[in-house]
Amino acid sequence: MAVVESVEVTVFTTVAGSVVDGHGHRHPGPPREVQEALFTVTDGDGVTGHCLTQPDTVRETVIRNHIGPAILGQDSLERERLWHRIARRQRGAQGNLSDRALSTADQALWDLAGRTVGLPVWKLLGGARSEVPAYASTMCGDDIPGGLATPDDYAAFAKDLVARGYRAIKLHTWMPPMPYGVARDIAACTAVREAVGPDVALMLDSNHWYSRSEALTLGRALDELGFAWYEEPMEEASVQSYRWLADQLATPILGPETSWGKHMARAEWVAAGACDILRVGVVGSGGVIPALKAVHLAESFGMECEIHGNGSGALAVIGATTCGHWYERGLLHPHTDYDTAPPHLRSIVDPLTGGNVRMPAAPGLGDDLDHDYIAAHAVASWGTRSQ
Repeated sequence: MAVVESVEVTVFTTVAGSVVDGHGHRHPGPPREVQEALFTVTDGDGVTGHCLTQPDTVRETVIRNHIGPAILGQDSLERERLWHRIARRQRGAQGNLSDRALSTADQALWDLAGRTVGLPVWKLLGGARSEVPAYASTMCGDDIPGGLATPDDYAAFAKDLVARGYRAIKLHTWMPPMPYGVARDIAACTAVREAVGPDVALMLDSNHWYSRSEALTLGRALDELGFAWYEEPMEEASVQSYRWLADQLATPILGPETSWGKHMARAEWVAAGACDILRVGVVGSGGVIPALKAVHLAESFGMECEIHGNGSGALAVIGATTCGHWYERGLLHPHTDYDTAPPHLRSIVDPLTGGNVRMPAAPGLGDDLDHDYIAAHAVASWGTRSQ
């Protein structure tokens, strides 16, 4: 039995080509220096597991007061038990132990397990498929010339994405602080459908604070345009509003994305009839373990479950199951280059080939980390060890 010997965080500088506005939406920007964090667990045999995250997610107090005490000295392969040991500390953590922190630890433990047995995590979880169709997930609307400022911009970008091999596109339309509205969303969706024709699957992730009547008006337009799903047009805390909307539309409602409560919240949405396609993310919903439970929940009810977000954790769950159809590749924009790896990675985990993304072949999650770069650009570190 190899126990967890240490938990460490290394904060390092890297380069990003995008910026996040005050409402949390990402847009293109000039290359700039940013900080990221590498979370590492090491067992008694010297095997390591890693997960990239944000420094604030794994602050020193989170590691020393919560994650470290929960997993140090414990069998590193007992991931289900360790997930519960961390998750049950959330109640007394007064908001300082987020689902994203829980996910970071969980993903690192899965990475360690895969490296221990020499298998990619998607195979360790069950190994259902070796590749998946990707949909192009756009950035939100903006006011950048030649960007995503008008319906015609969305249409032109959609044609370019289809030329690259994508067979599906999800629009993130305008959201605060940009001017937004139902009519503008309908115009963009109509322009894209006319540009790509009827055979490309289209999805909409709109402004998240529409009223019931606004969401219904937009949804009925999507019915006419033949959209594949409609995502988060209202506050997700109101499950009954989504049940009301789903009952009136032909376009499938997909959700929830942001509702707190891990796989348990997804069970409530299914029981309420609030969605037609279930949604869960590895990063935002507590890790691989709750995401996989949500997928199997959907499967048990004859529903699809689509994984939110990109990256190695998402691919691990998608590769382990057949319940969902797509991988979310993005965020994409006419002025950004998604396919060039940032300097802390030697390559991206999700290159596109013929409209598909292949599952990683390397043991663990499959992130191609440049440890030399990370070490050379480290600006802070903290951690704790087994006594």
